[in-house]
Amino acid sequence: MIMKTSDIVIRDPFVLAEEGKYYLYGTRSLTCWGEADGFDAYVSDDLENWEGPIEIFHKTDDFPYDKNYWAPEVHKYKGAYYMFATFNTVAKDMKGTMILKSESPLGPFKPHSEGKITPEEWNCLDGTFYLSPDGVPYMIFSHEWVDIFDGEICARKLSEDLKRPAGEPFTLFKASEATGWVRSITHRRYPGKEIYVTDGPFAFRNPDGSLALMWSSFGDHGYVEAVAYSDNNDVTGKWTQGEKPLYTENGGHGMLFNKKDGKLCLTLHYPNENYHEHPVFIEMPDRI
Repeated sequence: MIMKTSDIVIRDPFVLAEEGKYYLYGTRSLTCWGEADGFDAYVSDDLENWEGPIEIFHKTDDFPYDKNYWAPEVHKYKGAYYMFATFNTVAKDMKGTMILKSESPLGPFKPHSEGKITPEEWNCLDGTFYLSPDGVPYMIFSHEWVDIFDGEICARKLSEDLKRPAGEPFTLFKASEATGWVRSITHRRYPGKEIYVTDGPFAFRNPDGSLALMWSSFGDHGYVEAVAYSDNNDVTGKWTQGEKPLYTENGGHGMLFNKKDGKLCLTLHYPNENYHEHPVFIEMPDRI
C-alpha cells in the first residue's frame, strides 16, 4: 500500500536513512495509551510517498509486555539493526525500554536485551542509542515524571553486545532546568502538583564535534522540541539548555537525519493530538 506522509498517523517518528531508502518508524497512535501488540515501518524514496505499514514486530504469546508500545528507534551497530523501544504491562503499569534485534531494517525484530535496560523500579521511556567518541555504547532515556514530578533525562552504559546494563544510571538534567521556556503541566491524578515533562531524547553530533541532545517538553504553545548541550562533548558532561526550543508549535519527540542530498532534516510528530498526529519533515542548518 502506498501512503502519503500526511496519511501516516504515528507519534514519535524516527527515520533510518540506509542504502538510498528512508525507513520510518513510530508509535501507533491508535494503541498508544492502552493495550498494544506491535510496531510498523514505512519505506520511501522521497519522504513523501511511503510503502506500508509493514509490521516489523508482533507480540508473541511469551512476550511479557502488552501495553504502551512506544517510540521505536532503529540504529545500525556492528552490522545489525537494533530497536530501542518502550514497553509496559497492564498488570504492573511500570514502563521501561528494552532492545530488540534484526538483520534487516524491516525486521522481524526479536528481543535481544536481557529484559529492560532501564531500572526495573523506575517508570522510564524513550530510550535512544548513543556511542561515545571512544566507542562505548550508552542508552539515554527519560525517567518519567510520574515517579518524580520533575522529569529527568538519564543515561546508562551498556555492554558491548547491547544485552545488558554495564553501569548505574546517572542524570544528565531535569526538565525544570530549562527555565527560559519550559512550562509545567497539571494532571487530574495529581491535583495541585506542578509537573515537568522530559520526552524523546536524541543525541546529535554537530560538524564541529559538539554534542547536542534533543528532547521534548511543554512550552507556551504546547509540546515543543528542545535542545541541550554538553560541555565536554560527551554524555558525561555538564548540560546547558538552549535559550529557546527548535520547534514551539505543539509538535515534538523528534530526531535528525541526513537526506540523500546531504541536507540535515528534522522529523517530529505534529500536532500533539492523539489520532491526528503525523510525521513532518523540516530542513535544518548543518548544526543545532
